[in-house]
Amino acid sequence: MMWSDEKRRIELPSAGEATTHIEEESKEDDLRMWVSRLKSLRLGSLISGVANILVVIVGGILVLIAFPSCDANNILPMLVVSSAAAMKILIMIKTGFAQEATAKTILESLSHTILSHQRRMRYKTWLWWTRFAIVIAVFQLVGATFLMINMAKLVSNGDPSSNCVLGVASSGIEWKRKLLLIYLITVCSVALLQCFTGTDILRWRSFYESHDEVWKAHYQEVFDYRIREIMCCFGRVEYLTASEEDEICSVARLLGDLVAYRALGTGHLQLLAGLALLQRHSQSSISYEGFVEAPEERLQGAAAFYKFAEASYTGPLLDVGRNPILFPCAWLHRQGVLTPWSRNRRPKLDGDNWWRGHAAAFLKYINLSRDVLRRGRVCQDRCKAAYFILVLHHLRSVVIAVRGTETPEDLITDGLGKECILSTEDLDGLINSSLIHPDVKKSVESSFPHYGHSGIVEAARELFMQVEGNPRDDDPDSTGFLSSLLGAGCECDGYNVQIVGHSLGGAIAALLGLRLYGRFPNMHVYTYGPLPCVDSVVANACTEFVTSIVYHNEFSARLSVGSILRLRASALMALSNDTKTETALIFRLARQFLYMSRGEISKVGVKDPAENHSGISMTEDLKEHICGGSRETERDSSFRNEADSTENAAETDDDDYSNPFHEIVADLNSIGDPVSDFMDTVSRSENRSAGNPTEVFLPGLIIHIVPQRKHLNMPLWKTWRIQRTAQVHNAYIANRESFTDIVVSPSMFLDHLPWRCYNAIQKVLEARNGKHVLDESEIV
Repeated sequence: MMWSDEKRRIELPSAGEATTHIEEESKEDDLRMWVSRLKSLRLGSLISGVANILVVIVGGILVLIAFPSCDANNILPMLVVSSAAAMKILIMIKTGFAQEATAKTILESLSHTILSHQRRMRYKTWLWWTRFAIVIAVFQLVGATFLMINMAKLVSNGDPSSNCVLGVASSGIEWKRKLLLIYLITVCSVALLQCFTGTDILRWRSFYESHDEVWKAHYQEVFDYRIREIMCCFGRVEYLTASEEDEICSVARLLGDLVAYRALGTGHLQLLAGLALLQRHSQSSISYEGFVEAPEERLQGAAAFYKFAEASYTGPLLDVGRNPILFPCAWLHRQGVLTPWSRNRRPKLDGDNWWRGHAAAFLKYINLSRDVLRRGRVCQDRCKAAYFILVLHHLRSVVIAVRGTETPEDLITDGLGKECILSTEDLDGLINSSLIHPDVKKSVESSFPHYGHSGIVEAARELFMQVEGNPRDDDPDSTGFLSSLLGAGCECDGYNVQIVGHSLGGAIAALLGLRLYGRFPNMHVYTYGPLPCVDSVVANACTEFVTSIVYHNEFSARLSVGSILRLRASALMALSNDTKTETALIFRLARQFLYMSRGEISKVGVKDPAENHSGISMTEDLKEHICGGSRETERDSSFRNEADSTENAAETDDDDYSNPFHEIVADLNSIGDPVSDFMDTVSRSENRSAGNPTEVFLPGLIIHIVPQRKHLNMPLWKTWRIQRTAQVHNAYIANRESFTDIVVSPSMFLDHLPWRCYNAIQKVLEARNGKHVLDESEIV
């Protein structure tokens, strides 16, 4: 027994040795943790921190040297600058810890949904520390400017010995002079450096690596808080204090999904470079031979009712485009601010201001009497559209004008781009109308469920309740407002119904028309630059009563979740295709977006492109990887090293460089456009998910108006006078599938301005009627 106890004492370490071993392991863990933190530091933050420490040390030495012979006023600038540098260091440390806590909480929140509130609070804490750091950086810049001005004044006095700090520095000791010079250079350098390094202390990638779900969650918080702050600046404080899920959370989640390319190391500037290349590659002219010209009666109707769609912008947005300098005066004039005594003679609209300015602005723009405006609403609520209902006896028409995007709430409605299921009530005009062809009706009924833009669908449902679906509860015989105007024996019995809208208003008008067509067969919807909002079956089924006008390259008619995802992928592929782009950048992006790891390739049955560029089988998994939809997990280290060595070799021989990815892209193109093929497959798939959005299309008959410049053989000094006249426009019936991708062009945003579409329609009609047709004999 004694022998066994002695043996146990020999074999087992003593308590002191065990404690020492644990302490050593703890020290090693702490050392590894600090080394990991140092590696996660951004280079700019590291340089800024070292420079601030140098400012504190050198400034303290100079103050100690000069203090016995100087009063407080002379050394005050140095004290202020050095104190600001010390405070900046402390704030950088606190910001770094807050950023680390935020990143860890985001990582943990993916598996614990209860941490979503904590994730938001962590992000807010980090954000406020970064803003505090920005304030100190601005203070340092001002302090450095004040210090240099003070030093310049001391030098201008002529006698350095009479000036405190300069006198000490010029006392004949060389190291003091150098110390003062180093101090001044460091103070100015750190103040300027901090204006360009940003506020992040740590590299987010050191925490998130290549996990795209983590990057999506991170950018969801970024967009969520930024949107709420912008809404607060517009006076919507309730958004900033909201604690539950709302529409902003949905918009932020969608935007976070769109920035998922950060998971693969692609920066925002690199994506912009790809967009620039995409714009350059898309400048080739398109031939419209074989296209059917748009029917003239549709163009005439669109031109006749366009002004009501444009007049619905009763806020200052319309005047900003037409009067960039004097738009406040123009808007106040339209609102009738200078004639408040006529308030009682103006129609009363829901949500209008005290002097009923929105009603005055609408009537002033259409130049009609107040009797035509029967009902309307100007609101700033989520998924609620502003509208105006008019009775035009001279045209025997009732017009419903729906306003487009004008308020921040309208932008939220635009951003709710995920699909939602359309109910049978939403498609009542297609299902229950006797004017719809039986084959069309059958195709709609047999292909349920149908999908639409969720924000637009919700706004159209609410608008239907306003204009028709909200009879009085205390009167069983009461009807909706439109039925009270258009019913048998009513004021507007037998009148036509025209629903018009521009941009977001046009899409809402189309959804409203889908519901009203069964009740009012004499109805037509004219939309101008609308957003894609319904699936292909519904879009084709409403061609008889919906006309969508698209002008040239305007972005809104092509804006959807799927088109943005394809644009993102196409920009990166354009960057990989370009031979003049920087070699290292091409290799990096092409490796990340066109290559797959060997494990992924063997899993989907595709040959490794590094081994053989021919015979690539474009499976759906590979297409999804190219589009950024699949998540990258582990990369084969040997393949990465092989690509890196090739990259280094290419960088050493730029003269003989040719893009090595042309063969890969050529192989991909030989089997079709991988981006389009993938998204087409997704749109047809029945298994839809958040990463694979349902494709939405423009509703109704699509008329595409295209400007075409007429080449004239005449002197240059004459062409500038007729430049506007020389631009002719043609209108064609377009295929809705041709508007599923965004066209990157310099005019993509300007083409969306309301008056551009109207002017183009006018020119098309004038050309067809033989008016103002450009003729060279008339020019001479």
